[in-house]
Amino acid sequence: MENNSGSLKGHFLLAMPSLKDPNFFQTVSIICEHNVDGAVGIVVNRQHASLSGEDIFKELKMDYVPGTASIPVHIGGPVHIGEIFMIHGPPFDWESCLMVTPTIAMSNTRDIVESVAMGRGPESYIFSLGCAGWGPGQLEAEIRDNAWLTIPAVDEIVFSWPIESRWEEAVRRMGIDPSLLSNTAGNA
Repeated sequence: MENNSGSLKGHFLLAMPSLKDPNFFQTVSIICEHNVDGAVGIVVNRQHASLSGEDIFKELKMDYVPGTASIPVHIGGPVHIGEIFMIHGPPFDWESCLMVTPTIAMSNTRDIVESVAMGRGPESYIFSLGCAGWGPGQLEAEIRDNAWLTIPAVDEIVFSWPIESRWEEAVRRMGIDPSLLSNTAGNA
């Protein structure tokens, strides 16, 4: 992946039906970084059943406005499950802001969390705990083993589509009927 050729940064990973790992079954993950050292992504279609923004703000001893107490908290992946990661649209001037696409970034510093808590954060965002990570060559091997489909990330799927339909919508955007995906891997 010299000079990022072959990088999947800014793409979705769509879990194939054969991927039975409960952490990733029918997930849509946005790849935030992908280079020779590995890859990092955030799952954008899993939500915590019992956590809300209020729980996070109280844990971090942050002031918050009532409208932000019910912000859903997503499960970003099984790695660093105690860390906050935000996938967001503009603005992109936070202390730590990694551009993923020209219109989507990932940030995980206190300034963006405080702004969201006070209702002044980005208009579009996903608040998540944890991320997904792959070591050098691991993601490429999993793709060869038919665990994932890839497609360029689409803002609407991340920020607008209902969580329960994001996987199907992303698969449809590839021109594939989700009901026709096979559990069987193959190579031509």
